[in-house]
Amino acid sequence: MEELEIRGLRPGEEGQMDALLEREGLQRDGWLDYSAGAFDGGELVAAGSCAGNTLRCLAVDSRRRGEGILSRLVRHLIEVQYQRGNYHLFLYTKGAAAPQFEDLGFHEIARDGQRAVFLENRKTGFSDYLQSLRKETPAAPAAPQGAIVMNANPFTLGHQYLAEKAAEACGTLHLFVVSEDLSVFPAADRMELVKAGTAHLSNVVYHRTDSYLISRATFPSYFLKDGDQAALAQARLDGAVFARIAGALGITLRFLGTEPTSHVTALYNQALAEVLPPAGVECRVLPRRELAEGPISASVVRQALKDGDWALAKRLVPPSTAAYLHSEKGQRVVTRLREMEQVNHH
Repeated sequence: MEELEIRGLRPGEEGQMDALLEREGLQRDGWLDYSAGAFDGGELVAAGSCAGNTLRCLAVDSRRRGEGILSRLVRHLIEVQYQRGNYHLFLYTKGAAAPQFEDLGFHEIARDGQRAVFLENRKTGFSDYLQSLRKETPAAPAAPQGAIVMNANPFTLGHQYLAEKAAEACGTLHLFVVSEDLSVFPAADRMELVKAGTAHLSNVVYHRTDSYLISRATFPSYFLKDGDQAALAQARLDGAVFARIAGALGITLRFLGTEPTSHVTALYNQALAEVLPPAGVECRVLPRRELAEGPISASVVRQALKDGDWALAKRLVPPSTAAYLHSEKGQRVVTRLREMEQVNHH
């Protein structure tokens, strides 16, 4: 094994990684920020990547399995993550590969059978997260307890309507705001917007998702080429994680909003409606609030901001979000949105 060279990929070597992934039934994830390989005499025999605090796109040439190559490659990636200051790491893999990563110090959080497994490198990571959620929850929460998970990029009248309807239907509403900072509106700002837009609701408890509740933007679909299957596997994993959270907090209702124009969201809602009831969590899908222009959507708000259509944007968001958009912080986000639009057009 000493002849193997483990190092970061150099310019022009991505093609070799793509070919290896293709041979092993995988495909490259779009969010990668570092990729490495194991080279034997110039031939790429294994590859793996990082994206934020996750390890992804791990593949070993089927002819070279059982030689310990994956372990060496993963240790290299972990070292890179530690150098970046990322010490709490997450990993998604197929069920058959999970034992190898458990041998490397990863611990299973949830799984969708053999299709997908979600692991982390902290033995008490998830239990510590559950404990933090309990601390944020009133000592004697009113029943029934319900939950919403939202990205709120940004918080719209649609999000507000969903929160209001859910709050009416339960004694305590747990509102989880996606923590991954991959949305154009920063996570801290999105949490502020959610709190401001729901301040009139007295029975809401706010939580961060940290890296546990999976957002579609960050879910690694690289090992599921079929888009529908990727969405369903993600939803089932999300459901398995959420079921553990619900059990810890006593949540018995999960509220979902419709997304008439999104096939992926329809699949997501469908899968959660299948996964959660057996775990004692009822799924309620609430119709999206509509205006004359159609369903209220954060994507429509972002497009209006890119287009400079402030009148439309203001019709779709509560006063608290409108005030934020005109603030210095909000203006920086709007500027970034427009710069991204210009880049996409060139």
